[in-house]
Amino acid sequence: MRIIVHYVLAVAICTVYGSQVDQMMAVLPPLNLWVDLLIAYATAYILRQLLEKRIVNPVDYLTQARRQFLFDFSLNIYAGLLAAFLNTVIQGFSILSMIALVYGVATYGFFIALDMALARERMIFLSASEHVAFTVAPKRFRSITHRFLVVMVVTAISVSVVIILVISLDMAWLTKVGTDPVSIGEAVWDITYEILFIIGALLGHGINLIFSYIRILKLLFKNETCVLEKVSRGDLNSLVPVITQDEFGLSAVHINSMIEGLRHRIQLLTSLKLAEEVQRNLLPVAPLTMPGIDLSGTSIYCEETGGDYWDYLLLPGGRIGVVVADASGHGVDAALFMSTARAFLISGARHYAGPANLLDEVNSYLIRDSEFTCRFISMFFLEIDATGRTLCWVRAGHKPALLFNPVTAGFQELRGAGMALGITADFKHEESTQVDWCSQTVIVISTDGISESRNHSGEAFGTHRIKEIIRRHASESADCIKSALIKASQDFRTGTPQEDDMTLLVVKLV
Repeated sequence: MRIIVHYVLAVAICTVYGSQVDQMMAVLPPLNLWVDLLIAYATAYILRQLLEKRIVNPVDYLTQARRQFLFDFSLNIYAGLLAAFLNTVIQGFSILSMIALVYGVATYGFFIALDMALARERMIFLSASEHVAFTVAPKRFRSITHRFLVVMVVTAISVSVVIILVISLDMAWLTKVGTDPVSIGEAVWDITYEILFIIGALLGHGINLIFSYIRILKLLFKNETCVLEKVSRGDLNSLVPVITQDEFGLSAVHINSMIEGLRHRIQLLTSLKLAEEVQRNLLPVAPLTMPGIDLSGTSIYCEETGGDYWDYLLLPGGRIGVVVADASGHGVDAALFMSTARAFLISGARHYAGPANLLDEVNSYLIRDSEFTCRFISMFFLEIDATGRTLCWVRAGHKPALLFNPVTAGFQELRGAGMALGITADFKHEESTQVDWCSQTVIVISTDGISESRNHSGEAFGTHRIKEIIRRHASESADCIKSALIKASQDFRTGTPQEDDMTLLVVKLV
């Protein structure tokens, strides 16, 4: 319906225009020119109905508006040429006299084609909004200001030439009217009416194009705003259709990229939260209740998850095993690797035959997982026999544990040969044993995240500070000693971020 209105107006306007810009057409009855133009535009309409779907629809939706403009503009040129041909053949006009007619039809056709291109763009936008599609980024962008500039320049030049042609012929005709005031008045009124008619028609189309642009810009802006409002409410299920190759298309691409990034980030945060929850469940949830042993431990990760681990295991014969381990690196990958090691450790403890055998078994399983990843785990495993008052431990590449003797107020490092787990399958771990201990003996097993904590000057917390705090709080419970060590380490590095996971296990033999 829209194109029919355009073509009817084109016939009317071009009939008036043709009779004003060419002397030969001026003497031709308007009905004859009107019939020729009507035939030309009717033919153009039929061709449009037959070819539009074949020429415009198959192309990419981002270029359909451009193809629509070229298609409709070509049809208007065809209509002008056909009308000129009919006038030349039927009326006997020269081809040169038809140039002005073809130019007028082409000028008006420019407005028609531009309006139909905008209509196509609006149709694509509405279709994209309904089907939530069209989110592929265009390969090339064209500035909207460039489009406006081209339209304004072409419009100004075309309209100016049309007005000059009309006025020049009217002025030449006005000189032949004579000096009769009545004739001059009638001629001036006719000229004024015709010029106003042509200018009004062109101005009307210009205003129509402006409103068409405004409607599309409002739709684009409204849609982007609605999607951003949904994002602000946490709804990331909508994307902005990318239907233009201008700044709005570029903005839509960036908004969609932001939404995809937020989706990925939320998924990642959800996964990290789940991993953190799973890892927290791997740590002991209840304190140890065993006569003669006071135990307290904690793990503080520098990210949501980490590669540190501590635990206690109830062993055959009333013995207890305590373990502190540190996987290389930190974060989700280290946490997953440590979770695997924990599973092997608990599984091996079911048929426990000593610390060395247990860690050798865990190592044999970890080798298969770490062979191609270059990951490893340092571990300190301590077996405590409260009845026999003996300690048996294996140091698998981990820093030595500290044993504080309250009688001498001195420290002993629980050392021993050992290699980290996951490096080689051939290594056999060795056990170290100590018989008897003093009451109130304190054993501290930690990862290097505590001793290597650094302040703003780059100074490390160090083992000497750990010993000093243990000595100062040795008479207190294991939990108090643990809390004092953690607080001192955190106060020491005030103003600097935590660079590594920190795990601390305090055992007090009471």
